[in-house]
Amino acid sequence: MAADLSMLRNNLSGLFGDKLSSIEERLGEVTVEVRATDMLDVLARLRDASELRFEQLIDLCGVDYSTYGDDTWDGKRFAVVYNLLSVSHNVRLRVRIFAEDDDFPVLESVTNIWSCANWYEREAFDLFGILFSGHPDLRRILTDYGFIGNPFRKDFPLSGHVEMRYDPEQQRVVYQPVSIEPREVTPRIVREENYGCN
Repeated sequence: MAADLSMLRNNLSGLFGDKLSSIEERLGEVTVEVRATDMLDVLARLRDASELRFEQLIDLCGVDYSTYGDDTWDGKRFAVVYNLLSVSHNVRLRVRIFAEDDDFPVLESVTNIWSCANWYEREAFDLFGILFSGHPDLRRILTDYGFIGNPFRKDFPLSGHVEMRYDPEQQRVVYQPVSIEPREVTPRIVREENYGCN
């Protein structure tokens, strides 16, 4: 396995050179970082180059790095991570691409490279607010069309002021003020001196 990953790293370095911002090997997988300006060229070559042949996009997900780990993050805020599989060479690759603008994150759509990216990109758009230019049908996929905000962003509020429900009389989803009183849940701790002793 280590030999395969070493060969993969060599192939990636030789084929892309300075188009890769970084190459890192962790947890038995290689992760490369690509600049947004080079993403379509690099991803298409990852799919088509005979020494790589990443035919399959396994998953695509958004990441909000605004607070990351124990320290504050000083890089770009939003990234998209592409998990690729080469069936021909039996190897996986993780590709991370940061959006240039933190206030309005936009990346190119990869639906022309892997058609299965369609719904994955819609999910990242819906939950993180990352736009994919060139996407054939970029609209919400998990939240209601009238939903405001992006629930996987780290600055999204944990509690809201409205709730939604289906109204059978109006035959549509309606929004109304939250009917549940906010409360703080504190676990009850039971300490008995002889608990468990017979």
